[in-house]
Amino acid sequence: MERLAFSTNGHRISGEAEVEVFRLEGQPMIAGAAPSCKVCGIHPQLQISGEVVRAVEPCPYPDGITTEITLEVRSGKIIVTDDLRPVYDWNGRTTADYDSVLGQAEAVRAMAAQGCAYGPVGNSCPGFYRTGPGNYIIAAPWHDDEGIPSLPEDTRLAGVCTDLWAYSIADFDDWIARGGDPETLDWTYTVLEIPPGTYRFVHHTGERDFNGYAAETAIFAHVERIA
Repeated sequence: MERLAFSTNGHRISGEAEVEVFRLEGQPMIAGAAPSCKVCGIHPQLQISGEVVRAVEPCPYPDGITTEITLEVRSGKIIVTDDLRPVYDWNGRTTADYDSVLGQAEAVRAMAAQGCAYGPVGNSCPGFYRTGPGNYIIAAPWHDDEGIPSLPEDTRLAGVCTDLWAYSIADFDDWIARGGDPETLDWTYTVLEIPPGTYRFVHHTGERDFNGYAAETAIFAHVERIA
């Protein structure tokens, strides 16, 4: 067994700078590398070149993926929660593994096509915060040693209980028209009045340098009224 340097070719497939190579009847066997890329979801072919193990095909998303969608809010009211299934759902509408960045980006787009702004946020329980006229963020604040959050509490319009590890936001009237029942709403749902219009959601968790656990405010998405 020997350890060789590992060149991922842009893939996120191992946390190690080296991998183990075994020889089985003279044939090299590579160990210590995750089976698929956490970004694009593919299983890249690996080959040994001199003293380096390389991924043959480059990752098509070496910088990760920033996902941008729009949401029409015609009623001037939105429903904010983690899970708006079965009114909106991405099942059967994606091709990549949901555990990959690409699969999650596909889910975001599939939900947007149905009228739901959706985004994975892990088990962060974020909030929906106003940052200015027509501008919002979906974020989890950092708390200092005294428990004071990094975002002003008076700008927090809604919280998200992330049993689904995601946020889901839709026009309230559209949600009702598609079968949503207001009688079923509990404390995990918030209905907000915001100016009617078209809102752009820019979702960040798929970006290569995104860290939702850093000691700072984690901004999962920027939201802006654009029309």
